[in-house]
Amino acid sequence: MGAHLPNDFRCPISLEVMSDPVILSSGHTFDRSSIQRWLDSGHRTCPITKLPLPEPPFLIPNHTLRSLISSYSRLSPPPPPPDSAAAHYPYYNHHRPQVPDFQALISSLSSPDSSLASKLESLGQLSKLLKNDPGFHRRLTESGAVSAVLRCVDSEHPGLQEKALSLLLNLSLDDDNKVGMVAEGAIGRVLDALTAGSPASQALAATMLTSLAVVEVNKATIGAYPEAIKALVSVLRDGKGRERKEAATALYTICSFPENRRRAVEAGAVPVLILVAELGLERAVEVLGSLAKCREGRHEMMKYDGVVEVLVGVLRNGSSRGVQCALLTLNSLCSCCERLCSEARYEGAMEICFARHGGDSIKGLLWERFQFQYVL
Repeated sequence: MGAHLPNDFRCPISLEVMSDPVILSSGHTFDRSSIQRWLDSGHRTCPITKLPLPEPPFLIPNHTLRSLISSYSRLSPPPPPPDSAAAHYPYYNHHRPQVPDFQALISSLSSPDSSLASKLESLGQLSKLLKNDPGFHRRLTESGAVSAVLRCVDSEHPGLQEKALSLLLNLSLDDDNKVGMVAEGAIGRVLDALTAGSPASQALAATMLTSLAVVEVNKATIGAYPEAIKALVSVLRDGKGRERKEAATALYTICSFPENRRRAVEAGAVPVLILVAELGLERAVEVLGSLAKCREGRHEMMKYDGVVEVLVGVLRNGSSRGVQCALLTLNSLCSCCERLCSEARYEGAMEICFARHGGDSIKGLLWERFQFQYVL
């Protein structure tokens, strides 16, 4: 099956179909096992761009690509027999699927006279074409499909909006399309869906922002929209399940751009993130770690009782990634607030780290990297 999957599904290092795709800060996606071996061998540059990576290097799960690979693997038809053997496969020749005229499908989306059923069918056919032909992304975008699909995102019909967002998300996985989609007004339409769409549309819209923000210039563009970060914070506060998680992921990606951290603080992200982190969404702790890099973020966190308790709870029960982010956040806060240092000491942060990770390893981690002031 792997031999017939699009090249975009293959890891640039191993050239194998990815089972756990993750995004580096450079914007490129790799299979987790391959890029982890690269990092474990001491490299601190992107294998493709050769640009330096932040320390520690962040690996952002590419849930969208992973889902696409899984879906494609289930739905992709078997390859046709060689032409030389086609005569021996009369059943195949008779039942060979007809490739739809994609220009006609785009016209159906654009026409005000097209019925809802016709537009839904056209979006479904275009999605199938994308899955079955890895080279179809460029043809579709060059044919003016993006503007037609964006008009469907404006629909008040949840099913049509969700299908249109899903198709746009698929198109955005091609890095060459990301800037062009923004130029065609994708961000404004996506934000409308994020603000007023169904929970499924909100999740897709947030994931779409994450995908677009892989390109550095798009981070600044998204953040410059007055309602963008506010809308993500609202979904993070009021959403459930997938849409909340995708909103946190989008915030984390966008806030790697320094100016967006201040905007997130001004949008009221800090108390929402603390609450959601307390409810168990570990990605919220990653966003707090990003916001703690700016003065406004640290000062806002200092206002809320219980922030240290929440972070220490992650030290106690979180994953290794969550523990790392909680330590980074605590270090940022303790470096400028004696009261929080005392709270961290009272909550037993150091003892928990020693108990979970072992004396030797966590000692080096804390003294060399995190430098809690309360232990100095």
